[in-house]
Formats: sequence, C-alpha cells, structure tokens
Amino acid sequence: MSALPPHLVDTLRAARARRGALLSDAATTAFRLLNGAADGVPEVTADVFGDVVVVSLYRDLSEAEETTLLDAAVSAWTPRSVYLKRRPREARVLANVAKDSLAPEAAARGEPAEDFVAKENGLGFHIRPGQGLSVGLYLDMRDTRAWLQSQARGLTVLNLFAYTCGFGVAATAGGAKRVLNLDASRRVLEWGEENARLNGQGVDRYDYVAGDVFDWLQRLAKKGESFDVVVADPPSFSNTKTNRFSAARDYSRLADAAARVVAPGGRLVACCNLAGLPVRRFEAMVLEGVTRAGRAGRTVGSLGPSGLDFPTPSGEEPALKVHVVQLR
Repeated sequence: MSALPPHLVDTLRAARARRGALLSDAATTAFRLLNGAADGVPEVTADVFGDVVVVSLYRDLSEAEETTLLDAAVSAWTPRSVYLKRRPREARVLANVAKDSLAPEAAARGEPAEDFVAKENGLGFHIRPGQGLSVGLYLDMRDTRAWLQSQARGLTVLNLFAYTCGFGVAATAGGAKRVLNLDASRRVLEWGEENARLNGQGVDRYDYVAGDVFDWLQRLAKKGESFDVVVADPPSFSNTKTNRFSAARDYSRLADAAARVVAPGGRLVACCNLAGLPVRRFEAMVLEGVTRAGRAGRTVGSLGPSGLDFPTPSGEEPALKVHVVQLR
C-alpha cells in the first residue's frame, strides 16, 4: 500500500492555501509549506525559500513513491527547484558516509539553486539547498527570532549552537549591544558572518567562536563573563571531540552550564525540538539545571512555532519547545 495519500496534488494545494497571509508577505519568503500529518502527508515536510522547495522524508519511500511526490510538488506549487532530503532516524550517524544518498547536491526537479537569499521578517539569509541536510535556516524558530529582535535593544546576547547565526542576526537587527555566536563548526559560523554582512551588520571575528559549547561556557563562567540573554538551541543529538549530547538526557546539564553566564535579571531562552520530550518534562529539566547552577529562576514565557505553517495534529504537542526563564 502506498505511503502517500490519494489525490496528492489536491492535498498539497490545500496545504499551501492554509498558509494564508504568508503567501503574500514580501518580508517573509521562507516558511513551511507542508508539515507532515497535520497537512495530510505523514512524515513528509516541505519548506519553501522564495521559489525553491526543500522536501524532507522522515520515512522510507520507494523510488516510485518519491517520483510521485516530487511530481505532485511541481504540479501543486510550480517552484523553480525542488530539493530532496532523506531523514531516516539514523541520518545523524549516516550523514557523513551516505551524504550523497541522504542529501543529494543536485535539484531533484527544476534548475540548480546553489546560493540565494530568502527573507524572514525583513532580514535576508543565504540559503544553500544542496549543502547537506540543513540548508541555512530552521524555519520553526521564526517567531522566536522575531521575539529576540524585539527584546534585544541595548542588551548583550550569547547565541549557543549558533549554526548560521539566525539569532545573532535578529538580535543585532534589534539593537543588541553585543552578540557572541558559539558553534562547533567554523564553516557554519562563516556562513553566519555572510548573513550578518548581507544585512548590513558589522562582523568582528572575536564574536564568532568555533568550539565545543560546554567547554566555552565553562571558560566564560571562569572569566566572570555574563550576558543579558543566553539562547540555547542545541541539536537533539550531537557529538564533538569532547562531548556527546542528547537533549532527552542532557538538557539539565546544558541549562546548568548556560545559567552560570546569565546576568542577574537576565534571561535564558531554552529551546528543544525533540518531539518525544514532553513540554512539562522539558521545562522541569531546564529549571533543574538552573537550580543546580545555584540560581533562582522562573519561566516568564513560552514561545514556539507559528501555528500557521507549523500546525500540530489534534491531541499532540508541538515538537518545538521554547521556555524563557528569568534568573535572579
């Protein structure tokens, strides 16, 4: 039996129509076009960046089913290009050895789109759809980045697991006094520097630091440095030379380390996109870590993805959880 629903083109057109105001918002050209079961196609997502669509598969489809899905995407959405990402559960292990299979560099349909700019809330970001499983911007964080931009004026911000520095760009655009971006990968930080320059922002290489986040948090705490806002947006699983991290197991440890560099009265923005971690359990882990750091904290806000393009199936919690904790 096919894993795809009947009348697939109609299903995809209906999903697009549900995005409403996003379809005509010139300030935001990057959003989720299809969000799995909530839009009628379980374990398949599609993100649009301008006129380029990136389709992600979270289950195995046959070659014929992949062809059907890609052809339906072209018929329903008429994009310039469609790129395909295969994301089995073991993708994080296979990413280096089977990259060509999981994330082909070439477009699956249409013309190549190697590097172009998409907009989010008026800010520009370089998108590179052929460069692996992650193409430059995690779209479920759009509203959280907008919140940070609205809060950042005059503040110091630490952006952990910065990737291409979306939070850093948003904070700087909001008038932050300083943003320090930390990530294990120098390559993505250089991508982040390009994003900053794209938006007319100055770049100080001292504020783009490559290394293990836990090691750097320890160094910063030892030096007595603190920040008004610390954003922690880790991958659900990661490995560096010195650390293995699993959000379900280790988020309390991360919250502990991050809380030690939050200024008195400052805020920790704790983010997690692990679907299997319940909201209440996640919040408890964050507060447990804050307490372990010897700090008193209270949750002052919960953020998350826009329901417009990240709908959640009835009876389920959103995968993305964002808790803002104010520390004394």
